[in-house]
Amino acid sequence: MSQAKSSPVRLLLSLVAASALLLGTPAVASATAAPSAASATAAAPSADTAVTWSVKPADTAQGRDRPNYAYDLAPGGTVGDALYVANRSPQPITLSVYAADGFLTEDGSLDILAGGVASTDLGSWVSIETPELTLDSGASAEVPFTVTVPADASPGDYAAGVVASMRVTADNGTITERRLGSRVHLRVQGDLAPALTVGDVVVDYHGTASPIESGSATVTYTLTNTGNTRLDPAVDVALGGPFGLAGVTADDDAPELLPGSSLQRTVEVAGVVPLGLLAAEVTATSQVVSRTLAGAEPSALDPLVSEGAASTAAMPWTALAILLVLALFVAWRIVAARRRKAAHARELAAAVAAARAEGAPGVDAERETVPVGGATVSEP
Repeated sequence: MSQAKSSPVRLLLSLVAASALLLGTPAVASATAAPSAASATAAAPSADTAVTWSVKPADTAQGRDRPNYAYDLAPGGTVGDALYVANRSPQPITLSVYAADGFLTEDGSLDILAGGVASTDLGSWVSIETPELTLDSGASAEVPFTVTVPADASPGDYAAGVVASMRVTADNGTITERRLGSRVHLRVQGDLAPALTVGDVVVDYHGTASPIESGSATVTYTLTNTGNTRLDPAVDVALGGPFGLAGVTADDDAPELLPGSSLQRTVEVAGVVPLGLLAAEVTATSQVVSRTLAGAEPSALDPLVSEGAASTAAMPWTALAILLVLALFVAWRIVAARRRKAAHARELAAAVAAARAEGAPGVDAERETVPVGGATVSEP
């Protein structure tokens, strides 16, 4: 009864605790954890067992000292190759070898589908000669495989990975799949149609408390590969005020994009001067990635330029607050001066009125008559 209850719990823990496999360059020194839904093909050691192995593309007719696999085939074409696997552990190990479709993670790294998840593209076109491999301590082997492109395969680029994996059970019952692999890139010959969009551009301004310091901005955008080729985009982010005033730029080293993949990117830009309006322009100049059986080659296709834009308010609030305080102070001084002047005028008028009021009754009595020629003039 207790075993029946613990089974779904263990499965849930395996999905939570497992981490994704990042398929990188040639050989990898130790295994990493990855979520798995596949059934174990060999007895799994405990998680605290020191088990390590390495993999890399084998030296075959397809190439030597390769970082990964890269093929250029016509629909219906076939190519044979092999994966080199070495046991670095002090005890024998049994590994499962399989291929699976590749995809991009949120940070742009290449990962592959978990074991047991059905592939629909390149991963399903790879046939492994030895799906289960047992190696003694210090031993190594080459595992041959064949890539067969369907006759009706669409032209363009495909990605997958060939891995050697092992399921590991922890003391608490958590099951993880540890796997190492090498990436596989395939270009199916035919019409290539590279296309990239820059969308969902958003810019946010971040001001500072100092009125003499510039602020910063965060630009978020999404790159989407809508074509059928791998693209290597170089992204330039330009920011500026009205009419392009106080412009600043920043570069974003975006990773390669697989066909159909989408990736959100965030760029922090310093030295942004707030001029009321802040405009952001994102320009992605993409090169088509061309790797064949002979290795990397320059692309014959012209660079692809894609753009996106957005704007936001960028107000210098601290400077505006200082100006407002100064304006209020000047206005107060002007009003106060006018009030003082008006009060002084009222006091002067009152004094004059009072003086006139005091001297008015005796004005006629105090006048004197002064003879001037034949006339008389009275004067005070």
